[in-house]
Amino acid sequence: MARKYDHEYKVQAVKFAKEIGGAKAAKELGIPEGTIHTWLKAVRAGNLDIGEGSHTLASAMSLSEEITMLRKQVKEQEKEIRRLKEENEFLEEASAFFATSRRRSVKTRE
Repeated sequence: MARKYDHEYKVQAVKFAKEIGGAKAAKELGIPEGTIHTWLKAVRAGNLDIGEGSHTLASAMSLSEEITMLRKQVKEQEKEIRRLKEENEFLEEASAFFATSRRRSVKTRE
């Protein structure tokens, strides 16, 4: 009869195996070596989540791509912010010009 292991046990066993090696961890924990290797394989495949710091090569690559995408997005947003600031400056100057112009036209009517 196959023994059932809860998720937390698997997580701790995998972390332990990563520290000291699969065979040694299996022996110390008293579980079949094949079982721990199956869990390690599941972690690599992304089928067993062991928490932070357990990214697979594929997920690490996707994180790298995401960081690259976010950096690009930040640059685009900074560029947009600069453009909007320039437009605001122009509008403030134009508003001041028209306000002055309007005051002059009101004074000349009086």
